[in-house]
Amino acid sequence: MTVRQIEGVFVEYGIQLPVQSQSTLYAEPWEAAAGPPELVEIARAADRAGFAYVACCDHVAIPRRLAAAMGTVWYDPVATLAFLAGVTERARLLSHVAVVGLRHPLATAKQYATLDRLSGGRLILGVGAGHVAEEFEALGVDFERRGSVLDESMDALRAALGPEEFPEHHGRLYAFEGLGQQPRPAQPQVPVWVGGSSPAAVRRAALKGDGWLPQGDPRDRLPAQIARIRRLRQEARIDGPFTVGAIAEPLYVGEPGWEVGRRTLTGRPEELAESLRAYGAMGVDQLQVRFRSRDAGELLDQIRVFGAEVGPLLKA
Repeated sequence: MTVRQIEGVFVEYGIQLPVQSQSTLYAEPWEAAAGPPELVEIARAADRAGFAYVACCDHVAIPRRLAAAMGTVWYDPVATLAFLAGVTERARLLSHVAVVGLRHPLATAKQYATLDRLSGGRLILGVGAGHVAEEFEALGVDFERRGSVLDESMDALRAALGPEEFPEHHGRLYAFEGLGQQPRPAQPQVPVWVGGSSPAAVRRAALKGDGWLPQGDPRDRLPAQIARIRRLRQEARIDGPFTVGAIAEPLYVGEPGWEVGRRTLTGRPEELAESLRAYGAMGVDQLQVRFRSRDAGELLDQIRVFGAEVGPLLKA
């Protein structure tokens, strides 16, 4: 997806879906009892409200040492996004992020190519190196070399998700040729966005990706990160569109009347839009938003009012 800028203001916003991942860092209490019906309604609301994408996380299994903080609720991204493709019409489907190094690239390509075909070309493949050592150990992948595994996985996926029925890749970890895969993706080229904010992740995004998905960078860190991406691409003489992302502070449109946390941005649509436009001035192309809510109904209301009253002000 090529995201353009108008007068320094970003023109796209998307949402990481609730329910499908329930880390204590961001999950609301009501999500524990929610499931597919709520996911469907929230995805449909975002679709109707003009959100550019809905996103789903990826973890295979959470070790006991991390379960208290991360939880063990992590829906499979391919299954979840395919399910939601059938109940939405225009929103892109983003894996934010798929730990593609845990799986063979041909298996990953089969899943995501099918998802792109079934959804009419709405996939954005977000990828990341991963951070849970036990997942890698259980699946027989070297955790200490996960960066180099991701690098080659991206090269192999570029080939396997391209237009060729019989893709070819010859690398140190993976090699394949003469093996046909259908269906091919509906898109001529599936966009690959790289997640992470470490120096290695930022460099990987700049040199190998079509976009960058930062992980927790506060506003004051973004300009330097964006400048580094631009410099790396310029030095490598890489042309073409590149999507710079950011994750906004938690939001609540209006006056909440309940404790939403000191970092949450609240207020009238005009006030929120003015604050969020600062991201566009930094060079951000797409912004991932998250809303505080006490139940699914309140979240649906927040999505609707954001799309109707804040979103148009971000495109002015």
